[in-house]
Amino acid sequence: MELRVLRYFLTVAKEQSFTKAAAQLHITQPTLSRQLASLEDELGTTLFNRGGHSVTLTDAGLLLKRRALEIIDLEDKIVDEFTANEGAIEGVITIGCGEFATVETLARIIGNYKEKYPVVQIVLHTGTADTILEMMKKGLVDIGLFLEPITTEGLDYIRINESDQWVVGMRPDDKLAKKKVITKDDLLKLPLILPERLGIQSELANWFGKDFEKLNVAFTSNLGTNAGVLAANGLGYPVSIEGAAKYWRDNILIQKKLYPEIKSSTVIAWRRHIPYSKAVNLFIEEINAFEA
Repeated sequence: MELRVLRYFLTVAKEQSFTKAAAQLHITQPTLSRQLASLEDELGTTLFNRGGHSVTLTDAGLLLKRRALEIIDLEDKIVDEFTANEGAIEGVITIGCGEFATVETLARIIGNYKEKYPVVQIVLHTGTADTILEMMKKGLVDIGLFLEPITTEGLDYIRINESDQWVVGMRPDDKLAKKKVITKDDLLKLPLILPERLGIQSELANWFGKDFEKLNVAFTSNLGTNAGVLAANGLGYPVSIEGAAKYWRDNILIQKKLYPEIKSSTVIAWRRHIPYSKAVNLFIEEINAFEA
């Protein structure tokens, strides 16, 4: 399987047309069709639904698209890393993180780094801890920012001194908005939006105690911003870390702290004993040198 043919496949998947893809790739349509037919023969499966005026992907095609994107990303990353070792510090650093208040700390680290190495490109992937860890294992993410609890086996890391405060989100006209803090008794009968990650839910289970099983969990969400949209539409109350929602306009969504207060710490991590590019190694040095 050639990388060139995978790029052909991804172009057809994007354009949903062999004709448009061939024009974009500057090859003839028969040549493109033969290359992708050979790919289907090699994999022993059909990748495209060819009926009608557009081309769509089969289930096998959707799987290949996901894997092909990972392979192409990794190829681009390899080229960037070797290019960055020649002369000036260049290349790409990929950072994965959730929506945490401590992303502000990450921003300060990046700011310090960019002052020294302005041509290095920083790529941010926002996702859950499980997603970011999986991408790190595949070499698609260099640095991960994780909310604890998180398994740090095989990782080097530093713990951020700042903690993320747990809060409840609500509309400003909600009856709870007048309260200074929110207790578990305030939440027991309300439709709640909880984090999807089970490890984080366990933190809430400890806080709610035996009442955790009584909760009305209307939704779970892997990202706080989407949970905030549901809350702004009156569909529930997101119980989560303060995170990115602190930047919402207070005429749309406000947050109230839980009482007794609950906080979670954050770690910035990278894989142990992995040969990184010079750009990434210098970024790791910046992390270790940072003082909050």
